[in-house]
Amino acid sequence: MNDILVISENIYEDWKIDEKFFIGIAKKILKFYLSEIEEKSCLKGFDYDKISFDILYCDSKKTHEINREYREKDYPADIITFAIFADSDDRFVFDGEINLGEIIIALDKVIEEADKKGVTKEHELAFLISHGILHLLGFDHQTMEEYNFIIELQNRALEYVKI
Repeated sequence: MNDILVISENIYEDWKIDEKFFIGIAKKILKFYLSEIEEKSCLKGFDYDKISFDILYCDSKKTHEINREYREKDYPADIITFAIFADSDDRFVFDGEINLGEIIIALDKVIEEADKKGVTKEHELAFLISHGILHLLGFDHQTMEEYNFIIELQNRALEYVKI
């Protein structure tokens, strides 16, 4: 199995998540996806030893700013993914490492959505992490078929990590 590096930072004051725990969850989810769909992902055909990506935990005010500045969208998002490797025309592996990009998650939105769905905020956070990782791997959900594929994969990943 390839080495996985997840860098995490929480700048949201109202929920001091267990970052080490969620880094572990993110690594397990990525390993699950690699075992299931690596050949369909942006990693196909690349030789690498390590995969890295970042997770920033913030609030919806921050995702609103990011959406406006980088995506020309004027609303707060629960998750924003910058899939640096998947979205690049010039994909490269540096010293055996692929940097997939960054996942940005608004924790206030996670809490709000967990309440709506009647799930724990930890479950909802893992769900968004799993969603972001799929985007980092080059998967999108522009059609209903793609959306169903992603949701089914996310549900299987969450079963795999038992959260």
